[in-house]
Amino acid sequence: MSEQNSLLEKLEGLLIRFQEIGTLITDPAVIGDMKRYVKLTKEYRELEKISEAAKRYKQLLNGINESRQILDSENDPEMREMAKDELESCTAQLPQLEEEIKLLLVPADPEDSKNAIVEIRGGTGGDEAAIFAGDLFRMYTKYCETKGWKTEVSSYSEGASGGFKEIIFTVTGDNVYGTLKYESGVHRVQRVPATETQGRVHTSAATVAVLPEAEEFDVEINEGEIKWDTFRSSGAGGQNVNKVESGVRLRYNWKNPITGETEEILIECTETRDQPKNKERALSRLRSFIYDKEHQKYIDDIASRRKTMVSTGDRSAKIRTYNYPQGRITDHRINYTIYNLAAFMDGDIQDCIDHLIVAENAERLKESEL
Repeated sequence: MSEQNSLLEKLEGLLIRFQEIGTLITDPAVIGDMKRYVKLTKEYRELEKISEAAKRYKQLLNGINESRQILDSENDPEMREMAKDELESCTAQLPQLEEEIKLLLVPADPEDSKNAIVEIRGGTGGDEAAIFAGDLFRMYTKYCETKGWKTEVSSYSEGASGGFKEIIFTVTGDNVYGTLKYESGVHRVQRVPATETQGRVHTSAATVAVLPEAEEFDVEINEGEIKWDTFRSSGAGGQNVNKVESGVRLRYNWKNPITGETEEILIECTETRDQPKNKERALSRLRSFIYDKEHQKYIDDIASRRKTMVSTGDRSAKIRTYNYPQGRITDHRINYTIYNLAAFMDGDIQDCIDHLIVAENAERLKESEL
């Protein structure tokens, strides 16, 4: 019972905070301070889940107490039978709800709810690595479709035999970064390349980096110091392409707050024929680039604390192998192996992500020792 009491005590404080925020976000002074308002509404949404679970938890505990009282004092067989059923039902639901609450009480990564920028680069293996990077891009696009998320490519460079040497795209939707962050790392493929005449199995790799997309309030950028220039986009696109300067290039001198050094960031954006749109996208990528750099320290801190962490943010770690001859996928972080490679490459990756989330949650619970 003492465990239940300590859980109730933790919940009480959060419920008071939930009501407090509920009042604050209707205050005109708070609504006028956009930065604070965004932060509070986010916290409100997170606490909403906890408050709903807390209500259910209190109802179950009340149900258990009332049923016990009836069993202690009541002689009527029908009443006793009903109380017994109620007691069994509430007691059976309790452990699962307690686990759910404990997980909700572990502070979520504040990045999880953000959109994501995904970068896929062909690694070792030349043309075949670029083809594989293209396969991964298709896999993620299909997966995002099933989740109802929107994907937008911001830049790419094609491989000589198909696929991409590099492709960068943004994914917009609900809890995108929290789901896709597990994909950061080196993906290794073993198969007979289309470019191979002898039928030998080759091993090549592609690197995936998933970054949380920065919101306007996350990064301080002095827009007056950005140097812009425009150029004509090259490539397919018929008559329009060479006449209109729709491609934009941005240069920005950024001072690293950790090292104090200044470096120039260069970003190009050519994917739409609309110059203002390209400018907007280039700016969004600049924000995320700076955010990612500043957050690398935060990621390193987490990684150094969590040696067995599923999502350490270590982009050089080999996380998954795709073995075509055996139709096998293995995720090395959690020893997860399945033999449905064709479906997996078609975007059916949710089961693997679910296993990673479960492993990560187990780690976080162990760490917080609730």
